[in-house]
Amino acid sequence: MAEPSTTLSPAPSDSSSGAPAGRRAGIGDALRALELDTRMVGMIGALAVVWIGFDILTGGAFLTPRNLWNLSVQTASVAVMATGMVLVIVTRNIDLSVGSILGFTGMVVGVLQARILPEIWGFDHSLTWVVAVLAAIAVGGAVGALQGAVIAYLGVSSFIVTLGGLLVWRGAAWWVTTGQTVAPMDGLFKRLGGGFDGAIGAGPSWVVGIAAILLSVAAIVMTRRRRAGFGFPVRPLWAEGVVILLVAAAITGAVLVVNAYPLPMPVVRRMMEAQGLATDGTLPFVAHGFAIPVLIALAVGVAVTFLSRRTRFGRYVFALGGNPEAAELSGINTKRVLVMVFGLMGALCGLSACIATARLNAATNANGTLDELYVIAAAIIGGTSMAGGVGTILGAMLGAMVMQSLQSGMVLLGVDAPMQNIVVGVVLVAAVYIDTLYRRGMK
Repeated sequence: MAEPSTTLSPAPSDSSSGAPAGRRAGIGDALRALELDTRMVGMIGALAVVWIGFDILTGGAFLTPRNLWNLSVQTASVAVMATGMVLVIVTRNIDLSVGSILGFTGMVVGVLQARILPEIWGFDHSLTWVVAVLAAIAVGGAVGALQGAVIAYLGVSSFIVTLGGLLVWRGAAWWVTTGQTVAPMDGLFKRLGGGFDGAIGAGPSWVVGIAAILLSVAAIVMTRRRRAGFGFPVRPLWAEGVVILLVAAAITGAVLVVNAYPLPMPVVRRMMEAQGLATDGTLPFVAHGFAIPVLIALAVGVAVTFLSRRTRFGRYVFALGGNPEAAELSGINTKRVLVMVFGLMGALCGLSACIATARLNAATNANGTLDELYVIAAAIIGGTSMAGGVGTILGAMLGAMVMQSLQSGMVLLGVDAPMQNIVVGVVLVAAVYIDTLYRRGMK
């Protein structure tokens, strides 16, 4: 009996690329197994395109340790406020007053440490910076909670309340000192703004980097165990390993970059002379390391992420944004949640005021002008939906980096300030349009 004849046919392929369907399916399965957020990956890709593009246009001046270090410091203040703006927008509200609150609290902090506290215990007291930071957070939190109370309990639109706050607190910033600039700031307080004194050096930066990797690994392992314990699907072990490697590579790369930016030789010479060391020969390479404001921003990002994902308050915020009526009917005190959200936003503005004031080494009533534009843009570019209920803290911080990268690159290219504002405005509108298309595609 003759065996049935068989014919070999070519593997099915995609008409557009010619790649075998099995191979394409394998790649797709691998990406799904990694459970990567497509919007986050797209944002990282967009940031990479911006960086490479500006580096080419500036002749290699953008992707240097010096510029990237300065870029991270410049991003810190906006990134801190962007974390709070995510929660505000998630609840289907907006806060247009963040820049004015920053300016007002910055003036209060300046007067406190330059005029009031020195009369109590003198200049450069070791507790001055602590009191100043706590006062900024308290004042900012009180202002934010006041606005939140008007929105929640009086029923006034957040747009109107915070638009009024933009004018009120900008005027209040001028009223604190009738427009006078307050300077200089406390010596320890200035470190919150970065600079030569506001960097931790190479060794501590490696300690921070290693600690961040270990904490990331612990968080991934704990999340896997929690999901498995509740019977939810988990990533394959190889996918977990790939994610851990990506996180470790990103953190290690950041440490290498900040440690590749050296302190100026005159600063190194003064440091050595202060230690009684000889400065006749070749001076050593001393790295900046991570800037203190960058570490503050990262710590705030981690804290707000934990608050939004692992606490009852965070669940209430997203429930309120997803369906306000259902949230109220389920027993959530939506008015109190709104007050707490705006209070947190104000407290973060106070912390950002400390970073911005310390960086300038002066308190001015113009500090924070137009910051509300960058903060809102950072949150929206980071994937926070204006429709509410959707947003990520990491995305907002990446959005802040994108906005600051655009501004930094345009400064290096010599673009005028009006044109910079035009570009930022166009990017903001484009981000909202892309979010609309994404939500439409999800439906």
